[in-house]
Amino acid sequence: MTATTRSELAGLEALLHEQDEPQLGADDYKAVFRRHPAGVAVVALEHEGRPVGFTATSVISVSASPPLLAFSLASTSSSWPAICAARTLTVSFLADDQDDVSARFATSGIDRFAGGGWSRLASGEPVIDGALSWVRGRVVQRTPVGDSYLVSLRALSSGTRGDAAPLVYHDRAYHRIGDHSAL
Repeated sequence: MTATTRSELAGLEALLHEQDEPQLGADDYKAVFRRHPAGVAVVALEHEGRPVGFTATSVISVSASPPLLAFSLASTSSSWPAICAARTLTVSFLADDQDDVSARFATSGIDRFAGGGWSRLASGEPVIDGALSWVRGRVVQRTPVGDSYLVSLRALSSGTRGDAAPLVYHDRAYHRIGDHSAL
């Protein structure tokens, strides 16, 4: 963590303490978000000649014009140094038959790319084969927020697979969206 980043984080912590109001404890906060379903994605990039990637359930659409999306990443993540240096990366939104891919990219201490199932775009970034959709983006901002970073991207290109449904993570388990009625 750089000195600037440490001072930004200290400034945010000071601001939050100034508000002097009760806040949710970490366990209660995590319990709330375990009950909130989230789409599952793999963020991937090239760093120092090798692919780097991780599972993310925090990907959000920010703006359609300009096309911006974002995700969060803990400052202690082993992937943070690569994200910190990245100019471009991909976000592969996983299909409902890719829970094994999500589990692999969520496992620390392994070569997440050794199992195959990925390829490189013409621009060089890794993308997950068979993903429901993917976006290649240019990093436009890395914002320290609490003990994490919010990484914002401008979408440059994309691809989709029309024959699948999204993989969903809810209450520590993967789920598939089944038939449902339209309202």
